[in-house]
Amino acid sequence: MSALRLANLGVRFGLELAALAAVAYWGATAPAGRPARVALAIAAPVLVAIAWGMFISPKARIPTGLLGRGILGFVVFTLAALALWSRGQASLAAAYEAIALASSVLLVVWRQ
Repeated sequence: MSALRLANLGVRFGLELAALAAVAYWGATAPAGRPARVALAIAAPVLVAIAWGMFISPKARIPTGLLGRGILGFVVFTLAALALWSRGQASLAAAYEAIALASSVLLVVWRQ
């Protein structure tokens, strides 16, 4: 495997972790009471992780194929970017989304 392809897999893993952090941040900063913020900060990343494991991961319980993994992964990354944007982190959301788009396209093109 070439170094660039391996680097893309590393970037993709970093994007996955960042998506979990973004939705946790979204929940922790929700305009709600403390118990609701704590619940959202825990539940949102758990739901993302469950969806990733069921549909997107290479060993998904419900395989979606290469194109499905690329598209569904990008959808999750877009939701994470929207979570950041909704909390006033527009620049971070835009940078994250640009990296996610590039990585998702490369994932499909390189058949990773």
